[in-house]
Amino acid sequence: MAAHPAPALAAATTGPALSVNVAAARRAISPDIYGLNGADPAFAAEIGMPVARWGGNASSRYNFKNHTYNTGSDWYFENIVAGPENTVESFVRTNRDRGTKQIVTVPLIGWVAKDSPQSHPFSCGFPATRFPAQDSFDQWDPNCGNGRLNGANLTGADPSDTSTPAGPSFAGEMVTHLVNQFGTAARSGVRIYELDNEPVLWSSTHRDVHPDVVTYDELGGKGTATAAAIKAADPTAAVLGPSGWGYCEWVASGADGCAPGADAAAHGGLNLSQWYLKNMRDYSKAHGGKRFLDYFDQHYYPQISGGTDPDANALRLRSTRSLWDPTYVDESWIGPSGVNAPPLQFIRTMKAWVAQYYPGTRIAITEYNWGALDTINGALAQADVLGIFGREGLDLATMWGEPQPTQPGAYAFRMYRNYDGAGSRFGDVSVSAASSDQGQLAAYAAQRSSDKALTLMVVNKTGEDLTSTLSIAGFRGTGTAKRFTYSPADLTSIVRNDDLAVARGGAVATYPANSITMLVLPRS
Repeated sequence: MAAHPAPALAAATTGPALSVNVAAARRAISPDIYGLNGADPAFAAEIGMPVARWGGNASSRYNFKNHTYNTGSDWYFENIVAGPENTVESFVRTNRDRGTKQIVTVPLIGWVAKDSPQSHPFSCGFPATRFPAQDSFDQWDPNCGNGRLNGANLTGADPSDTSTPAGPSFAGEMVTHLVNQFGTAARSGVRIYELDNEPVLWSSTHRDVHPDVVTYDELGGKGTATAAAIKAADPTAAVLGPSGWGYCEWVASGADGCAPGADAAAHGGLNLSQWYLKNMRDYSKAHGGKRFLDYFDQHYYPQISGGTDPDANALRLRSTRSLWDPTYVDESWIGPSGVNAPPLQFIRTMKAWVAQYYPGTRIAITEYNWGALDTINGALAQADVLGIFGREGLDLATMWGEPQPTQPGAYAFRMYRNYDGAGSRFGDVSVSAASSDQGQLAAYAAQRSSDKALTLMVVNKTGEDLTSTLSIAGFRGTGTAKRFTYSPADLTSIVRNDDLAVARGGAVATYPANSITMLVLPRS
């Protein structure tokens, strides 16, 4: 932890006014919003990673009986035997031992990988022996093709080349196996089971075994039956789904494409998410009120390039508004230039649909990534996103494509989970925080239950040092706030700055250009 004096006020531009009211808009922040799909072990321990997910395309056909999965369209539809460190049991054991809650994906697609050689040649979905002409073949396994010819998908694959049928009972067997190994969810076993991964993409990602588009009825029927099998095997476990890939799956089935169509019309005119929630609720009502879906989950990737030029960086920082802002129109094919979707307000919309169609269901985003995690711009966006998750009441989030420990993106997590190098964290009760210009200075405040301290996270999204007034209401502080900053001045550490004087419920502070600042005001 480096120490450094605060920047001089005279060098800064007047910035937006900030205000905090500790007595207003109070709500618990779920620790599960700081999750990752995977992480460097030391980094996971450092931030006390609360939740980890076993998921992705490979999980759709993972066979726990032989530790074999199929790569799907990610890599030539090949069956791969997982090494000892990559089995589901290893994932559960590793995360349980570090105190991290686990999400384990169970197959819903109807097929799992059959026995396969542990080295080349592998079993694969589009073998050259059956499809001699394809656009590409695995350079290490020339019998395995990409299932495309002249840019078009090939048809006629035989699922039995790679896979064996697996219905809802298979999921029940998988859960029973993990319960026998690690105990029930209530006794430190797997806490959450996910209903497959991005199912509306099966006709693309796993088209060798599921070439047909997914309909409302297929997703709903398989979802309820598999959820019931999971709950029968471990009544204390939570179920999460449907884990859609993005905007199109959020609102439409594979049969409808990217907007409600004939399939929606046949299901009361509801979009796919609305109907999915209603279908789960109806299934619950038909089974004595037992809950079969605990988390409504979607994946969210902002539709921006991975670039780091000034325009891309500015768009990255603006696009976080799509999570909550009712006035923000998406600047991509999702907006007026494409499908012309209304403002997404992604988290707020998910919560509204839950309230209407299946009250009591929690909300999750088990894949997301704003990109550029190796830059300060990516770190700013990630810090903003984590603040939004807490303020908006998201229940669970796990980043896909997590940052390496030395990258700036990792410091965004540290600012919330270990800002002082001694394990200190952002507060766990969100309180009202406002900025007169959230696009310049984004502000998020919380109170820490353990010591009642007020914590304020300020993200300066501009290229200028900004000096802003801060007013604090509903809180009795000690008069000085500790100050911690992550900025381009030192991308290898969080800097401990001079304390900030707080007098008569107010303060003036300078926030360096392109920086993340944490203020910690003890309760007097």
